[in-house]
Amino acid sequence: MTGARTGDPLALMGLMQLVSPALPIGAFAWSQGLESAFELGWVHDEESLGEWLLGVLDDGLTRCELPVMGRQQAAWQRGDGDALRFWNDWLKANRETRELAEEDLRLGQALERLLSDLALAPPKRLIPDGPTYVTLFAWTAERRGIACADAQLGFAWAWLENQLATACKALPLGQTAAQRLIERLRPALAAAVEQANALEDAELGPALPGLALASALHETQYSRLFRS
Repeated sequence: MTGARTGDPLALMGLMQLVSPALPIGAFAWSQGLESAFELGWVHDEESLGEWLLGVLDDGLTRCELPVMGRQQAAWQRGDGDALRFWNDWLKANRETRELAEEDLRLGQALERLLSDLALAPPKRLIPDGPTYVTLFAWTAERRGIACADAQLGFAWAWLENQLATACKALPLGQTAAQRLIERLRPALAAAVEQANALEDAELGPALPGLALASALHETQYSRLFRS
């Protein structure tokens, strides 16, 4: 679908459906290394959680998922299979641990099955081998007529909600504290989308050594609630 515009009520509802915690793709099962950060004491309260999330947003999503999603949504719109394969492979190459790679692929598989059940599946000739969650999120946004910046903001919002849900389950963090963090981080989400869309290809690439270490250590963590 082309000509996506902000303010279309059907597109807005499509975005709300796509980022809803009720979407049956299993995103709730993954913490992206955050559970290990709790175990290690790197994140232990509201303030340290806010700093961790800002770091992942600034050095991760802003330079990886969000700008690539914009490129992929444009590629889906013009039917550019080569660009879709390139950026899908690029995303997989930037997953630094088994768990992070598995999360991306498992969520992608779950979203692909759901889209098929909803008669929203992308054209088979354009689907890359092993499509990632970001790749299929970009397709769904394009298919639903969601403006690119809105889709990126929705993706970032879903990430933040999932991270806060993880913290509420695994850390002594109340719901009110989670809402304070949302208030603190909302402007940062909007700024991240704007910055992501200003980056050139050569400027992309996450720089998250702490998250990579936490994710790698999580693979052998004795007691855990999450798959990552």
